[in-house]
Amino acid sequence: MEESMRTEETFSLREAITEVFPGKRQDIRTYSPLTLAYIGDAVYDLIIRTMVVNKGNRPVNDLHHITVKYVSANAQAKMVQALNEYLTEEEQAVYRRGKNAKPHTTAKNASIADYLKATGFEAVLGYLYLTDQMERALELVKKGILLTGLEL
Repeated sequence: MEESMRTEETFSLREAITEVFPGKRQDIRTYSPLTLAYIGDAVYDLIIRTMVVNKGNRPVNDLHHITVKYVSANAQAKMVQALNEYLTEEEQAVYRRGKNAKPHTTAKNASIADYLKATGFEAVLGYLYLTDQMERALELVKKGILLTGLEL
């Protein structure tokens, strides 16, 4: 990570949100894979939107069209396939749980296989976010973008 991002005290968005909006404390390992994917989808979307906006001020419609190529189930499936050998054993276990979950919906423009792979990837990102491993989540997304050639 860039040196400018590091501070003596590490900021955790999850901890800040939990402090302002406290809830039930639960062991992350007991969360369903679809719950992990639910929050992971938002984490991934925030990472990609931030990356796109950081490239420069553009009309919102342009930002949306750029973002879509990263957040589609097809793109996420390609990323997680490229990242497979880089995932830790723990991340692979979360990925398998997410990929094997039985979602109640499917993607409009993706195969079921790609949708399930994307769900597994989102579960990994959700798990990393909920366990305060955002640097690892950012590392995986960056490496996935590089490996799949999806750079801006």
